[in-house]
Amino acid sequence: MPIHAVVFDIGNVLLEWHPERFYDAQIGEARRRALFAQVDLHGMNLDVDRGHDFRDSVYALAEQHPEWQDEIRLWHDSWLQMATPEIPHSTRLLRALRARGLPVFALSNFGIGTFELACTVYPVLEEFDRSYVSGYMQVIKPDAEIYARLEADCDHAPAHLLFVDDKLENIEAAAARGWQTHLFTSPDGWAERLVSEGLLTQDQAT
Repeated sequence: MPIHAVVFDIGNVLLEWHPERFYDAQIGEARRRALFAQVDLHGMNLDVDRGHDFRDSVYALAEQHPEWQDEIRLWHDSWLQMATPEIPHSTRLLRALRARGLPVFALSNFGIGTFELACTVYPVLEEFDRSYVSGYMQVIKPDAEIYARLEADCDHAPAHLLFVDDKLENIEAAAARGWQTHLFTSPDGWAERLVSEGLLTQDQAT
């Protein structure tokens, strides 16, 4: 089926997202392992991705774990240091697709506060033709509802969408709905897929 639009995840596709790496640098790997074993930071972050207030969520969790209060608050206070760096080749690919007139959408698990913060630093996040951000939608991948809502809004049939994401469960949920998919492991691999689909030339994909 021909591809009429490309759908990008953001975390670990356009921006690196490795909280563990950040905490290793801040408090050391051993303390980070203890922190993440005792405190469900990723679960809290999923609530933010569902639309819960960013600061309130982080600080409430910190109050529940006074022995880790300062470390937990870093998730809010130093968030931009976790969502870094941008993946330049992926950004070039997104812009090359748009330059060829292909609609490019975002479909991302991202909180309202965190997305707005990221947009102040990464202009590419405001370059999508349409953005489907979980915090605003109050539903996260891989829930079928978030894919259905994109389909209903974007004016393209599922079979004509190509979706790139770094998480297998998100890819599988899209594929189950008939989307074409690509599991992101590197920007080079993503570039090769776009070339193989005839969406970009080799030069455009570099």
